[in-house]
Amino acid sequence: MPSLALVMIARDEARCIARCLLSAAAHVDEMWVLDTGSVDDTPAIAQRCGATVARWEWRDDFAAARNAALALTRADWRLVIDADEWIGAGAATLDDWRRDAAPRIGLLRVASLVEGAGADGQVATSWLPRLLPRGVAYRGRVHEQPLSALPRQRLGLQLLHDGYLPGPMVPKRGRNRRLLQQALQADPGDAYLHYQLGKDHEVHGEFAAAEPCYAIAQQLGDAAAAWRHDLVLRTIYTRKKLGAFAAAMALAEAEMPRWQSSPDFFFTLGDLLLDWAATQPRHASRLLPMAEGCWQRALAIGENPGLPDTVRGRGSFLAAHNLAVLCEGLGDAAQAGIWRERSMCMRVEAEAADAVV
Repeated sequence: MPSLALVMIARDEARCIARCLLSAAAHVDEMWVLDTGSVDDTPAIAQRCGATVARWEWRDDFAAARNAALALTRADWRLVIDADEWIGAGAATLDDWRRDAAPRIGLLRVASLVEGAGADGQVATSWLPRLLPRGVAYRGRVHEQPLSALPRQRLGLQLLHDGYLPGPMVPKRGRNRRLLQQALQADPGDAYLHYQLGKDHEVHGEFAAAEPCYAIAQQLGDAAAAWRHDLVLRTIYTRKKLGAFAAAMALAEAEMPRWQSSPDFFFTLGDLLLDWAATQPRHASRLLPMAEGCWQRALAIGENPGLPDTVRGRGSFLAAHNLAVLCEGLGDAAQAGIWRERSMCMRVEAEAADAVV
C-alpha cells in the first residue's frame, strides 16, 4: 500500500500537540514535526508521541516552512495537520484513499470550535486541502495554499480544531497581521489577502478596521470563490457590530439570490434584524417579523454541511433557540416553550449524529 506521513509545522504547541499526534499515530506510517523555534516542550512531547522532529529557522514565510516539512519525507501521501487539530472521525477512510492510485488532492472536513461552542454548539466547518501526493508544494507567505492543478476530492476524514477559541487565540494575536500586510504591499490586488486581514481584525474585535478590508475583498474577489460565503456573512456581522445596519442590509439584499440554500445567511440576517430592532425600537414592529421569517427560513433550509464555513446549528437548534428567545421577548410564553423544546431536541439529534460519524 502507498505510504502515508503526517507532516506538521509547530512552535510552542505543548498545550495540544500530543492530542494531535496520538489521534493520528495508528493511521499513518510516519510522523514528522518541523519545529520553527519552540521555547516550550513541544519538540520533546512530539518525540515522546513517536514523531521525528527537525528544526528550522523561521523566515516569516508559512509556505517555505510547509515545503521544508514536506521535504522531510519520501512518503507517497502527506497528511498536513496543525498541532491544534486532531482526528475526530473517519480515520479508516485513509486506507481507502491510499488504495486508489489516482493522482488527486484530498479535501478534509475541518470542524472548528468557536467561542460559545459549549453553550451554543457553534462549530464552523471548512473543507481544506490537507491530503497531498508527493510533489505538491505550497505557495503564499501567509494563509498558504497547495499549488496544484490536480482534481480535489472530499473524503470522510474529519479534523477537529480548537485554535479559534479565546484561550488559544491570545498568544496568536497579531502573529499573522504583519505577514498579511507585507504580502499586500507586494500584491495589493489580492482579494483573498484582504479577506484574511479583515478576519484577523475581526476576531480581535477590531470591527472598524475589519470592515474596509472586507469591502475591498468583495470588490476585487471572484463571486464564485469558496470563501465568498464566509466573507459575506462576516461583512454583515461586522457592519452590524458597527451599527451600520442599512449598509449591512444593502449587502444582504444584493447577495440574497446567491445564498438561497444557506441557513447561515438567513440566520445571520435574522440576527442583524434583531439587533437593528433593539437599537431602533420605533422600527421593531417591522423588523422583528422579518427576523422571525429569516430564522424560520434557516430552519426550512436545514443544515447544509457541504457549504463552505457553515456553522452547525444555524439550520436547526440555533435558529430554533433564537425563535424561542424572540417569542419570549414578545410575551408569547407558550410558543417560546415550543421552540425551546424543538431546539433541545435538534441539539440532541445533532450530537448523536456527530457521535455516529
